[in-house]
Amino acid sequence: MERLFTSRDLRRLIVPLVFEQALAITVGMADTMMVASVGEAAISGVSLVDMINNLIFSVLAALSTGGAVVVSQNLGARRTDEACHSAKQLLYTVIFAGTCVGALCLVFRAPLLRLFFGRIEDDVMADGLTYLSVTALSFPFLAVYNACAALFRSMGNSKITLKISVIINLINIAGNALCIFVLKMGVAGVAVPSLVSRAVGGIILYVLLRNPEETVHFIKGSFTLEWSVIRKILYIGIPSGIENGIFQLGRVLVVSIISGFGTMQIAANGVANNLDSVGCIIGQAMNLAIITVIGRCVGANDEKQVRYYTVHLLKITYVSTFLLNAPVLLGLRWILSIYGLSSETTALAARLVFIHNGCAMVLWPIAFVLPNMLRACNDVAITMIVSILSMFTFRVALSYVIGVRMGMGAVGVWIAMVVDWVFRSAWFVGRYYQGGWRRTAHLVR
Repeated sequence: MERLFTSRDLRRLIVPLVFEQALAITVGMADTMMVASVGEAAISGVSLVDMINNLIFSVLAALSTGGAVVVSQNLGARRTDEACHSAKQLLYTVIFAGTCVGALCLVFRAPLLRLFFGRIEDDVMADGLTYLSVTALSFPFLAVYNACAALFRSMGNSKITLKISVIINLINIAGNALCIFVLKMGVAGVAVPSLVSRAVGGIILYVLLRNPEETVHFIKGSFTLEWSVIRKILYIGIPSGIENGIFQLGRVLVVSIISGFGTMQIAANGVANNLDSVGCIIGQAMNLAIITVIGRCVGANDEKQVRYYTVHLLKITYVSTFLLNAPVLLGLRWILSIYGLSSETTALAARLVFIHNGCAMVLWPIAFVLPNMLRACNDVAITMIVSILSMFTFRVALSYVIGVRMGMGAVGVWIAMVVDWVFRSAWFVGRYYQGGWRRTAHLVR
């Protein structure tokens, strides 16, 4: 069997994605540390709003995922012209979605924070409103950036997205340092550089994809909506967007539970979330890579390669996740000392990171990477249903039971998260072996 991807092809796709994820997380950690210098109210406000932002980011990213699946399948079937048409329709779709969402967040920012987080302290609320007001302006640019980056990955060219990521993250971190430490802008000093960097990244990638020498590019011509193509994108994007949105909404609801435990637990949760991302760098990169790889295999109508690359990429994810998490856990006390938090907050953050990263080495790849294989096979309904069911049953309801009713606080909430992972893992492994994805990918002969 001739492989669609050589080992060199996979390295060219995955390695830049890993560095891109690592860069984003490192800059996120630097942001958190700089915000921490403003005070615990500031870091609490930013961490709460970031939960809402992550909800919106995930919905916009899901639309890009829908486009990436369609483009990858067209490339696998050697339909380059259709891939280019799909790319342009994806661009129209994400610009519309990003603009609408950004406008709604600006208009309803105060009711939104009250809805999700209830009666938080006044200084936390004020910082949260400032942060949300500025970051909402970046949503259209972020949507364009995500879509264009997904198109480059569909071509197997993740190196370009890494280069642009370096540029925008340098703008972001330098802007943060300037605005926080020199201009003394407080929380706005984190939000404004994010807006500028996302605008720069989106514009650069858009310009690069206007080059007709790229395999997939934006075809020149008048504005035309091709609903047959948009429906294909939305067929993947809407269920994935609902799933991702509900997942992030569940996280927001969980944080709203934690917000009732006081500023100390909010701050510990925010720092822990920041460090937890480090343990999932490889997995997040593989989430993006597997869409391209499996999508190409589906387009080529090759079931054996779908199975081969699914197992192969999961093995890589497991080994890499273990090698990444072990040093984080061993050096956790030293890492947390950099944040300059109180001893009580530091101790709680350490417990939360141990729960997350320890269990992630066993459960995270099959709970979150494997479902993207199903999405690349157009098997989006089961992933959406399972994610929504698991989120509200375990991540939300069980968090309330263990965290609030049993008095375990944030630790109880994170235990409920692990139960959610176990449920997801069992379902998605069962779905893979049951083989329903063969039908949705039209691989049944």
